[in-house]
Amino acid sequence: MRALLSKAPGGPETLVIDDLPDPVAGKGQVIVAVKACAINYPDVLIIEDKYQFRPERPFAPGGEISGVVESVGEGVTTLAVGDRVLGTIGNGGLVEKVAVDASRLYPLPDGRSFEDGSALLLTYATTIHALLDRGHLKEGQTLLVLGAAGGVGLAAVELGKAFGARVVAAVSSEEKAAACRDAGADETIIYGRAPFDKDQSKALAEQFKAAVGPNGADVIYDPVGGDYAEPALRSIAWEGRYLVVGFPAGIPRLPLNLTLLKSCDVCGVFWGAFAARDPKANQAHVDRLFRLWKDGQIAPRVTETFSFADGGQAIAKMAARGAIGKLVVRVAD
Repeated sequence: MRALLSKAPGGPETLVIDDLPDPVAGKGQVIVAVKACAINYPDVLIIEDKYQFRPERPFAPGGEISGVVESVGEGVTTLAVGDRVLGTIGNGGLVEKVAVDASRLYPLPDGRSFEDGSALLLTYATTIHALLDRGHLKEGQTLLVLGAAGGVGLAAVELGKAFGARVVAAVSSEEKAAACRDAGADETIIYGRAPFDKDQSKALAEQFKAAVGPNGADVIYDPVGGDYAEPALRSIAWEGRYLVVGFPAGIPRLPLNLTLLKSCDVCGVFWGAFAARDPKANQAHVDRLFRLWKDGQIAPRVTETFSFADGGQAIAKMAARGAIGKLVVRVAD
């Protein structure tokens, strides 16, 4: 089978298509013929050896897949050959076939495309865990979303509205702001490109404060980091929750005196570890996501698809922070 492989640390240009032996399903596993693989920011980091874990090389990036069950291993009773499925696998998705624990896969609903299926779980499952378990978002509260036009950002906009919040979406262009309004954002902010000097940082803080209102943002969802973090934190409400989701703009250093003055919480969000530690709670979230998807309250926004041969270009676009919504690699028809 063909695979898009990382054989040495580096950027997307280092990825090569090569042949690997076809996988064989172990106990509790199925073989999925991969149809689509969504690209996320961890794919940028993992091939550069900058992610939380480092797979043994050669490996394929790609943590979200959809496809068709091709064969079933010993002990699997929940899936059958021919079933359409989706799931998250950490890495290894940019391949023609992959062995996956059956417990990590979910049926792809009828009428949903493989592209949409591959783009659902990681962003929305991360976000529902962030907003409900870590942010304790309630109806009527104000949610500020940074990087709101990306995959997790748009998921936060949609889920925030589904949970009854007032959503303020912060982005870097009018095109991205329009995508957030289409997703239901009540208000949008267009900020400049970091780095910021002291005056620019202060001005951005005032921009955030004006948008969220005099009481501040009850929950701040930050998948961006860098110089955007402190200005956003300055707009937080009394006893607000600041959700640390990712750092494509760099790892920020927050002045902790602000947390004292606002009596607020800074909360880390690590969905993968949560799902492993509390699978029942994660399953309940996933079940709720499928209901919201069925009811039309959320919908993965796949804005661009790439051929298998161009999978590296999808990762490069993600690295350049040029993506709106989700980027998907079409592995096979």
